[in-house]
Amino acid sequence: MEWSIQEIARRAGTTSRTLRHYDDIGLLEPSRVGGNGYRYYGPDALVRLQRILLLRELGLGLSAIAEVLEGQQDTSAALRAHLRLLEQERERIGRQIASVRTTLHKTGKGEELMAEEVFDGFDHSRYEREVTESWGREAYERGDRWWRSLDEHQKRDHREAHEAIAKDYALALKDGRSADSDEAQAITGRMYEWQASTGGIGSLTKGHFIGLGEMYVADERFGVHYEKYGEGTAAFVRDAMAVYGERHLSD
Repeated sequence: MEWSIQEIARRAGTTSRTLRHYDDIGLLEPSRVGGNGYRYYGPDALVRLQRILLLRELGLGLSAIAEVLEGQQDTSAALRAHLRLLEQERERIGRQIASVRTTLHKTGKGEELMAEEVFDGFDHSRYEREVTESWGREAYERGDRWWRSLDEHQKRDHREAHEAIAKDYALALKDGRSADSDEAQAITGRMYEWQASTGGIGSLTKGHFIGLGEMYVADERFGVHYEKYGEGTAAFVRDAMAVYGERHLSD
C-alpha cells in the first residue's frame, strides 16, 4: 500500500509543507514520486515518520533526530525503546490525573492535603535515564540525593534563582553585551554556582559545564526556558558558559 502526501499529512496531524521539508533535508524521503510530481509514501516511510514524530515529542530538533535515526538501524529495537518511554509517560500522566482529582476532592470537602498526594507524578526523576546516559550514574544519584534533601522552601528558592539567572542573561543580550563580557561572565559565575550546588563547588568539570551549555541549544525542552525571555538567549547562555569553562575550569 501507499498513501499520497496529503493523506499522510492529514492522518499524522502535520502538513504537506512539513513533509516536503523533511524530504528536502533528507530526513524522510517519499517511497516514490509520480509522473505528476506527487509524493507517495509506503509502509517503511510511515514507520520512519512515526519515529520522527515520537522523537519530536521528546523535544529533539531535526538535526538531532537525523543523527538518532542514522545511528539506530534496528527499527524494531528503536520502536520498543519508544514504547517503553511512552508507557512510562502514560503512567506518570495517570498519576498526575489522580493527584489533581484527589486535590479537587479534598479541597472541596475541606479535608487535609498530603504533600505526597499533591505532587505524585511530578517527580523530577523522570530525567533519570537522560542524566545517567549523559553524565553517569553517580552524577544522577548525587543530584537526586541533594534534591530530595531540600524542603519545599529550598526547592522554590533554587528554582527562583535559576529564573533570575535566565532573565539576567536575556537582559545582557538585549543590552548588546557579548558572551565574553564582564557582565555576561558574572552571570555565568552565578550559573556555575547554581549548577554545581547539587554536588558542591568543584564538582563540575570544564567538559561537563560546557556540555550543559550545549544542551540548552541542542535540546528544545531546556532551550525554551531561556528563549521565553528573548530570542537567541539560549545560544547566548551556551556561548557564555563555553567562555567561562575555558577561562576558569579544568577537566
